[in-house]
Amino acid sequence: MTAYERCRVLLRFADLIEQHADEVAALETWDNGKTLTQSAGAEVPMLARCMRYYAGWADKIHGLVVPADGAHHAQVLHEPVGVAGQIIPWNFPLLMFAWKVGPALACGNTVVLKTAEQTPLSALYVASLLHEAGLPDGVLNVVSGFGPTAGAALCSHMGVDKLAFTGSTGTGQIVLELAARSNLKPVTLELGGKSPFIVMDDADVDQAVELAHHAVFFNQGQCCCAGSRTFVHERVYDEFVEKSKARAMKRVVGDPFRNGVEQGPQIDEEQFKKILRYVQSGVDSGATLLAGGDRAGNRGFYIQPTVFADAKDDMKIAREEIFGPVQTILKFSGVEEVIRRANASHYGLAAGVFTRSLGAANTLSRALRVGTVWVNCYDVFDAGIPFGGYKMSGVGREKGVYALRNYLQTKAVVTPIRGAAWL
Repeated sequence: MTAYERCRVLLRFADLIEQHADEVAALETWDNGKTLTQSAGAEVPMLARCMRYYAGWADKIHGLVVPADGAHHAQVLHEPVGVAGQIIPWNFPLLMFAWKVGPALACGNTVVLKTAEQTPLSALYVASLLHEAGLPDGVLNVVSGFGPTAGAALCSHMGVDKLAFTGSTGTGQIVLELAARSNLKPVTLELGGKSPFIVMDDADVDQAVELAHHAVFFNQGQCCCAGSRTFVHERVYDEFVEKSKARAMKRVVGDPFRNGVEQGPQIDEEQFKKILRYVQSGVDSGATLLAGGDRAGNRGFYIQPTVFADAKDDMKIAREEIFGPVQTILKFSGVEEVIRRANASHYGLAAGVFTRSLGAANTLSRALRVGTVWVNCYDVFDAGIPFGGYKMSGVGREKGVYALRNYLQTKAVVTPIRGAAWL
């Protein structure tokens, strides 16, 4: 297909997503347990937006002519990398489909995409819409299977030219190893996080409480960049803690298809039990349990919104990725201290900063070793904003123009010039 044809297919696909928005949103909620309000109001529109964004790039990918010493003409070509193997997680199936498939197709690659075993439905459905939009057979291939079988086979396949994976850091290490042991295929990894959310002493506490609440509890807490380490300045700590407790206790947990519900079930029993073990470890280590701490109701994988105060940096709930609706609040007294403590993590995916001070915002934004810093906002995921991590939170970037680099090879072509009018 020409670049213009790829552009048109992706634009038609975005139109079809909007035409079938009700079905797509319902599948996402059935698959994952997130609220229908979130699926229909945020994630389906973001899927369409992302595809339109990369449709716009499809016919604008080009190389350069490079001045070279001597009588030579040098040009740089950007070519499709080939077959892209992509593995997406269960927490945001639709968005991860868009973040990976969009740039890969815009660049002219073919794709083999493995869905998470927990959430195959929405990706299979929207892939059928892509073919309805005119994508040729064989360009996008969706495989539903388990990691140790289907995922490992994809990572090890000698015919796959590039891998992109989103998931846990431990699994990301396995993906990287399998890629190295096979054909040294390049790998993009978007992995776990334990993101600090920093509330300075000049903050509007009510706004900070609501923003911090969203940063932790969004998507049942099943978000790699969740602001689950809430650092609060000692001058506003007590007020923040009491208001955070009250906000968590008001959060509505229940059937994700019901209006007014803010939090659905966790993805499965394994994750449900893992989160409750973390909650128990917080109690056992001496943190103060302010709200929640148990299952919600007597059926299904629902967990009460849980808030801990008086947490210490060495506690498991403050160090490890819980991936659930658990907020851990820590106290700090100064900027240098909070920078040191926030950076003392294997992870480096994201951070939040809540302050009225431009100086504090600038200092923290530059000092925090993370891939995204949200200042006085959180979870802003426009298609043009790059996303990825430092340290053990990953390699490379998703979204924006930066994602195109993941799916292109760079080739230099040099030819001699004879009888040139100028050099």
